[in-house]
Amino acid sequence: MPRLSPDGLVSARRRLLQMHYESGVGHLGGALSCLDAMMLLFHEHLRPTDDFILSKGHAVSALYVTLWSLGEISDDDLRTFCHDGTLLGAHPPANAIDRIRFATGSLGHGFSIAAGTALGCQILEQDSRIYCMTSDGEWQEGSTWEALIFACHRQLDNLTVLIDENGLQAFGSTSEVASMAPLAARISGFDADVREIDGHDPDALRDALNRPQKRLRIIILRTIKGARVAALENRLESHYLPLTTEQYVVALDEVGRP
Repeated sequence: MPRLSPDGLVSARRRLLQMHYESGVGHLGGALSCLDAMMLLFHEHLRPTDDFILSKGHAVSALYVTLWSLGEISDDDLRTFCHDGTLLGAHPPANAIDRIRFATGSLGHGFSIAAGTALGCQILEQDSRIYCMTSDGEWQEGSTWEALIFACHRQLDNLTVLIDENGLQAFGSTSEVASMAPLAARISGFDADVREIDGHDPDALRDALNRPQKRLRIIILRTIKGARVAALENRLESHYLPLTTEQYVVALDEVGRP
């Protein structure tokens, strides 16, 4: 697969900002924190036989823009984001877009779905790899840990879970709401290959994804909510509020030009 270019990342960031601004929709902070990893995964690693499950469904705009960058969603489609009658809702839609197999959300339990999908592929002897993107807030939920126990027990070496660890969730920081820190240390007690990397460093993610996999793989992405946009970075408001016109103009310069 061709290597994802820096210009490609910049174009995706700018299109993400435009889509949110034109629609007047929030949840931009969590989309910016995972967009870099999602773009690299789709452009450089996902094969036609593989599946991606977005558990942190409130960041679905990052997935829409990633599919746009691959030519699978049009500009006209993106202009309908969160409008009446759109296929591009605020959470992943069911039975609307080929690459989105499951409707998920902030409590979508995507890890459980991914683990079941990975096991099904093993049973059917299918050459499929399953990737799942979760938020760090989801790791306060019992169902996520049950999925971890299941995936380790079944030795799902065709499953990779990426954790977008941006440190913020709907009602505050993860440390304030229900701290699971240090998350890497807690997960490392299970029979899984756990790595912690800079989630905005493409080379670090390439290295983590290219390593041979012999068991469940978990990649913890240290990220910044609202990355590269000063008005949003590490701010709880980025979970809810859309950009003002002034913020949008400044943000376009902050994320760069291709």
